[in-house]
Amino acid sequence: MSDLTDASVESKVRDILRDALGLSAERVSSFSDSSGLFGTLPELDSMAVAGLLTELEDRLGIIVDDDEIDVDMLESFGGLVAFAQRKVAG
Repeated sequence: MSDLTDASVESKVRDILRDALGLSAERVSSFSDSSGLFGTLPELDSMAVAGLLTELEDRLGIIVDDDEIDVDMLESFGGLVAFAQRKVAG
């Protein structure tokens, strides 16, 4: 069980997107739950997904199993945050 709050997980996901994809802090701070990620952000292509998931694991102390990776999780900022929050909560 982690001591990370939902808000701190969201903040870390923003940091991870900024760092892993080379996005500006201003751009990432403007993301809402419905902001598109995979298929919308040119920076998040199939090659970048592996790096993004590795950063999620490292920074949040989680393990992402291959069978957990799907389009719903990567489709929007809200979907990615919700996935990370569920994983952190155990």
